Amino acid sequence: MNMEGSKAPIIYLLSLVLFFSVVPSILAQEVEDEREFNYMKGSERGPEHWGELRPEWGNCSTGEMQSPIDLWHSRVKVVPKFEEITRFYRPSNALLRNRGHDIELEWEGERSTIEINGTRYILRQTHWHSPSEHTINGKRYDGELHMVHQSRDEKIAVIGLLYKIGKPNHFLSKLENQVRLISETTLEINVGVVNPAKIKMGGRNFYRYIGSLTTPPCTEGVLWTVNTRIGTISQEQLDLLREAVHDDAERNARPLQPSNGRKMNLYTHMIKNRQQ
Repeated sequence: MNMEGSKAPIIYLLSLVLFFSVVPSILAQEVEDEREFNYMKGSERGPEHWGELRPEWGNCSTGEMQSPIDLWHSRVKVVPKFEEITRFYRPSNALLRNRGHDIELEWEGERSTIEINGTRYILRQTHWHSPSEHTINGKRYDGELHMVHQSRDEKIAVIGLLYKIGKPNHFLSKLENQVRLISETTLEINVGVVNPAKIKMGGRNFYRYIGSLTTPPCTEGVLWTVNTRIGTISQEQLDLLREAVHDDAERNARPLQPSNGRKMNLYTHMIKNRQQ
């Protein structure tokens, strides 16, 4: 028997194990197939039934730390603390994908990261919801952008940005033609190099709490940062996002979830942009 030849399959298998243990899988975190669930109230696949559709989605029904929630001032603790969020965002190649339930922009590679409380998170993707999923003092806004980050040990941090109808959103304006190309399809297209630093994160305050992904499997333990500054998006842009997805996701906001006594803090912060 050729010992060198017998070692090759073993080495190959070990390489595969090492690869999949090191490279985090966003596909394992968020469901990509929009046919498995929808946002229609009363539907068998609607939000109130997500936890029943697959065993691994049980958190959607039984989880105690689900998102989104209402960020109600009387429940929020104002923390007299200056906290810095450091962005190491750099331009990199990106794919624009119509997932049916939303429009997602996914960056290739690991060129863009943020640092929160000493933990580095890699920017994986961003996607849009309309209307907003989070509310502030019961007020729901016209749209919400989620920037999904993941650490090496697969912890998830999401930055949520809220929008109201007004001037066109500058970042989304650069993608409008591509969104039209994938409207009502399941296509993805390469949109070339996109700089995530162009997504404005102004404002001096943000809410921070521990929640979950807002789509199945509703994974808990997500570190949420929701900016108090309300940006703008035009009515035409909002209509474009709604027309591009499937009919049952035109209003793709998960209903509010119980806070269950969770700690919600309001911080003063500073966002710094740095080069790696």
